[in-house]
Amino acid sequence: MSEITSGGEGPQRALIIHGYGATPADHWFGWLAGQFTARGAAAAVPALPEPHDPDPARWAGAVRAELGTPDAGTVVVAHSLGCLTVLRQLRSLPGPWRLGALVLVAGFLDRLPALPQLDSYIGDGCDVTGIAGRVGRLAVLRSDADPFVPTAHTDRLAGLLGTTARVVPGAGHFLASDGVTSLPEVLEAVEAVSPAGSPGAA
Repeated sequence: MSEITSGGEGPQRALIIHGYGATPADHWFGWLAGQFTARGAAAAVPALPEPHDPDPARWAGAVRAELGTPDAGTVVVAHSLGCLTVLRQLRSLPGPWRLGALVLVAGFLDRLPALPQLDSYIGDGCDVTGIAGRVGRLAVLRSDADPFVPTAHTDRLAGLLGTTARVVPGAGHFLASDGVTSLPEVLEAVEAVSPAGSPGAA
């Protein structure tokens, strides 16, 4: 399995997917894109349509157009509602595929009591069976007090993906208003040596 390491050739491309109400210029997305660019990767933060009134089909189409068929040199980082969108797209990919690294920040599969306007988008979530086995490096990040996504939601997602959520203390929902304008924990997740017992091929 081809791995992404800080001492190796590193990722060839990085895709950063924002969440509800956000733009590519918000929060830590631009900072992270710059970090990947400095490491020699082609980094993109696509603007998803109508972020304040997201449509599942339109968001899926935008992510599909950017992601294409991933490979071992591809890194995908998603935040909040972007996590569900990315997982649905990965689940829909036909045939064999690999993804070098997947980092989900404040991700969830379940409806959010704090944001009932997203109920129709979230629906029944996503069946994530088989995704982890196709990812070389997988990490789920959450804070210790997220006002929008219950910590139990993110922990459940991590468990279904066969991992444990990493806690970033005091990060809130990982917004600029929470003081989060850089997120080195994402780079650490991508560049760290894979832990023993990480998922193998599906």
